[in-house]
Amino acid sequence: MSRLASLKGPSSPSPNPVRGQKARQSPAKSSPQKRGSPGPSLYDRLEPDTTPPTESTYHRKLRTILLELRGVVKTWNDLVLVDGLKAAKGLVDARTELDNSLAALPSDVQPRLRLVTPKLAVMDAKLDDLQGVLLRLRKQFKKMSSLVESVEALVIDASKTKTWTWISEEPLWFTWTLERFATRLPTLLAPYHRSLHLCVDIVEQLKPNSVSFEDSRTYLRQWIAQPWLAEAPWDDWEQICEVEVERWKESIPK
Repeated sequence: MSRLASLKGPSSPSPNPVRGQKARQSPAKSSPQKRGSPGPSLYDRLEPDTTPPTESTYHRKLRTILLELRGVVKTWNDLVLVDGLKAAKGLVDARTELDNSLAALPSDVQPRLRLVTPKLAVMDAKLDDLQGVLLRLRKQFKKMSSLVESVEALVIDASKTKTWTWISEEPLWFTWTLERFATRLPTLLAPYHRSLHLCVDIVEQLKPNSVSFEDSRTYLRQWIAQPWLAEAPWDDWEQICEVEVERWKESIPK
C-alpha cells in the first residue's frame, strides 16, 4: 500500500475471509512515545524542500564572475572618489595658488621663475595623475565588459550540456535562472560607460591654465557627484546577489 493511500484510512475488510483465520487479533503494542518529543507532523512530511540544489560548475563560475564584478566596481569607486578627486583637487589648488600669487604682485613687476616654475610642475604632475586615472578606468570598464560577456558565454556553454529548460526555467539557487542573470547584467554597463566619458570630458575642461576658479569648482562638483552613477547601479545588484546567490556574503573577500 502506498503512503498516500495509507493517509485515507483503513481499507475495507474482505467479504470472504480465509477459513481458519482468527476473527480478532490482539493489536501489537507500540512503544510509548516520550513526552515533549512528538514525531514529525503530516505538514512537516509534505512541506516542499527549499534547500538550494547541488552546485554545478555553472553555479560556481557565475558566483566567481559576480564577485569579480563587485571588485571592479569597488576599484572604480576608489579611482574616481579617491585617486581622481585628489588629483583634480590638487590641480585646482595649485592653479589657484599661482593665480593668487601673481595677483599679489605689483602690476609693474614680472613674476620670477622660482615663483611660477614649482606651481607649474605641480599642475603638470596632477594632470599626469588624472590621465593615469582615466587609463585605469578604461581598463576597469574593459574588464567589466569582459565579465558580462563571460556570463553570456556561460549560457552558450550550458546549452551544450543542459536543456534550455534548465537554463531558462530552473532556478540556479533560489528564484533567478541563469538566463535571467545573463540578460540583466548588461544593463550595468551603460551607466559606467557614461561615467567614464564624463570623467574624460572633465579632465579636458581642466587642462587649460586659463580655466577660471568658478568653472574649476563646477567641474570638481560634477566629478564628485557622478550623475550617471547617482542611482548606484551596483547597489541593486548587491541586494540581488545577497538574496539569489547562495553563500554570497561568505564568499566576499575580507
